[in-house]
Amino acid sequence: MALSSMTGFARGQGVIGGYVWAWELKSVNAKGLDLRLRLPPGWDAIEVPARARGAELLSRGTIYANLTVKRQGVAPSVQVNEQVLEAVLATIKRLSGKLDAVPPSIEGILALKGVIEVSESDEREEDKRAAETAITAGFAKVLTDLVKARREEGAALGRVLTKRLDEIAALSAGADAAPGRQPEAVKARLAEQIATLLSARERFDPDRLHQEAMLIAAKADIREELDRLTAHVAQARKLLVDGGPVGRRLDFLSQELNRESNTLCAKANDVELTNIGLELKTVVEQFREQVQNLE
Repeated sequence: MALSSMTGFARGQGVIGGYVWAWELKSVNAKGLDLRLRLPPGWDAIEVPARARGAELLSRGTIYANLTVKRQGVAPSVQVNEQVLEAVLATIKRLSGKLDAVPPSIEGILALKGVIEVSESDEREEDKRAAETAITAGFAKVLTDLVKARREEGAALGRVLTKRLDEIAALSAGADAAPGRQPEAVKARLAEQIATLLSARERFDPDRLHQEAMLIAAKADIREELDRLTAHVAQARKLLVDGGPVGRRLDFLSQELNRESNTLCAKANDVELTNIGLELKTVVEQFREQVQNLE
């Protein structure tokens, strides 16, 4: 399966009978799937099939779906609300002797809210049902376009993430080959640190000296961290190749990579290893930031 980003945009429109419709879909990052439909009044029947189709094609992301529908070629019907008009005229007559003002014009009276009612001719039920079917099919088409756009961006993200994994692997190999990792260098540092402890033996009992020596030896060894980094990189590569909705699992792996990078920095006992560890943390953070965009 292909990788998919959680961001994308798609738009589609069409005409069915006297109805002109347009869908606009925008997708952004989210922990789960959240389809937010904005439908015109009277078109609620579209919601259930639209949500079902969205759940079939998507697994993560907030999807903003906006539908606009207009009727064309329909003559408007203009009616005067007699009750409102009579109430307005009665009020004008009652106030005419109390206010020193120019009498209102007919245009001003008709412009008052509720006096004139403009509406479209009645819809036929069969026309409305046909429009709902066409608009629902249109949503499925635009949603497919959105999925395509997300996959195109996902492919680009996959290339970026692969490059970051290559950098992490190279830095791990560099840490493994660093002069400070060589047995002679490790032994020399251990000997120096243990000698420092022994010089203060009057303050330590033999058991404590043994414990301290073991701690120093454990801290000098980053083999476990390097092995875990290698394993995590291999697993992340496999997920990228497999594709599909792997964003959550890659996010977990990025946390593990960050943990091992922190430990390596803490254990680093020379300048080169420290620099490698800091650069490793930077690349891992870049990897994590990009993973946040994957479905």
